[in-house]
Amino acid sequence: MDTPKERWVGRDAGPVVRPYAMTRGRTRPRGPAIDLVTILVATGHTPTDRVWLSREQRRLLELCRQPSTPADLASETDLPLQVVQILLADLHQYGLIEEKRQSEQPDRPDPRILMRVLDELRRL
Repeated sequence: MDTPKERWVGRDAGPVVRPYAMTRGRTRPRGPAIDLVTILVATGHTPTDRVWLSREQRRLLELCRQPSTPADLASETDLPLQVVQILLADLHQYGLIEEKRQSEQPDRPDPRILMRVLDELRRL
């Protein structure tokens, strides 16, 4: 009797394997995690010769030329938020992006208020 061949990786496994590979197997960022509504902007520094950026990190760095949040970047790149947070933490560690301080953005609502609104919406 023939038993069907066991398949470890199928056509549908791509999206599951790819994020794991993009983060080099990490499920958490090195250092503190970047908040969902933190506004990030590129510093304008170029990566050193010792820093290798993935295609996804280069894309995120390009998008950070305009102030963006991790949530916006995840939506723009169609990557899971957790993956984006890990890649952004690396860029932050390399000094390629930085947080835009609240005092520099007076027309933006306080992120704590936005989080409270989000929490209340989730309860509905």
